[in-house]
Amino acid sequence: MNTQGTTLSEAGPEQASSKELPWHLASLILVGLLAAAAWWLNKTIPSVDSRLKVLEYPVYAVALGLAANLLTSLLGIRARLALFFRTEFFLKTGLVLLGATVNIAALVAFGVRGILQALILITGVFFFTWWLAGLFKIDSRLRAVISASVSICGVSAAISAAGAVLAKKEQLAYVTGLVILFALPLMFLQPAAANWLGLDQEVAGAWIGGNIDTTAAVTGAGAIAGEEALKVASIVKMSQNALIGVVAFLLALYWVVVVEKTPGQRPSAWQIWERFPKFVLGFVLASVTVSLGLSGGWVDKSVIKSAIQPLRDWFFMAAFLSIGFGLSFSGLKEAGWRPILIYGVATIFNTGLALLAASLIFG
Repeated sequence: MNTQGTTLSEAGPEQASSKELPWHLASLILVGLLAAAAWWLNKTIPSVDSRLKVLEYPVYAVALGLAANLLTSLLGIRARLALFFRTEFFLKTGLVLLGATVNIAALVAFGVRGILQALILITGVFFFTWWLAGLFKIDSRLRAVISASVSICGVSAAISAAGAVLAKKEQLAYVTGLVILFALPLMFLQPAAANWLGLDQEVAGAWIGGNIDTTAAVTGAGAIAGEEALKVASIVKMSQNALIGVVAFLLALYWVVVVEKTPGQRPSAWQIWERFPKFVLGFVLASVTVSLGLSGGWVDKSVIKSAIQPLRDWFFMAAFLSIGFGLSFSGLKEAGWRPILIYGVATIFNTGLALLAASLIFG
């Protein structure tokens, strides 16, 4: 395995010879079978214990991809089966489909409060986490992925940031694990804290939606807090999702202009365009198109839930399978304990700031 880790930028598949075709077909079948297995685990395990609902498909997908990584490496056939484990393609396609689930009209109808809170939290938490990670001298790419993840919406934001700064697959997998690690206890603790503090439903929902990272955990916590809290939490989280593309663009711009700048040279507009994450345009276009379709009546809301969301999840699932399949253990070991501490402190900061913002804006 590559001990230096692999970035999310990958070369395209080469023309297959007749001898390679069976291996390429086997690679495609393996991706399909592992994705189906991850989907089954994601549906089955929460039905056994509802508390495990927060363990979304990225956990199962990475675990299965890692198991396939180890087994095929032992058999000496991993490189031959790697063709269709296409991390970058799956991630970017999934993010475009994510844009199709963000209804701009619903955000506008809810009012500016959700967007205002999202702007406050994303800005405040991102720069606090960025500063804190800088104190601990964290690798700049991991620093960006952690900052985006804890300040926006967990896994989806981590994926966008990783693509914008060309982070290593190991770094994205690490942060995905941290998202789940901190979201699980918050799903139960935050509704209890809201009840103890005597928060009304709107404030409790805004606090939950602004603080907890994964969609499943937000839904679970909102449901525990109450029906109105669930509604507000979902819309607040959607407001943060809508800003993923903006943050990804700004990160890519910063990386070209500041981080990767050649001394004595000014980055050209073409260099910025080359590094600009094009999937952001797809994300925005999909969101605008579906939002217009919903308001115009030529797109049915049930289509989003029954077709677009499952398709999005399948692409993300294949992406996390690919991450597990290409994972480098040395990359994870190299990160050490510092990202865990940073994520924990940033989560505490986010919890306090989200409570303050929710109380002022929704109180």
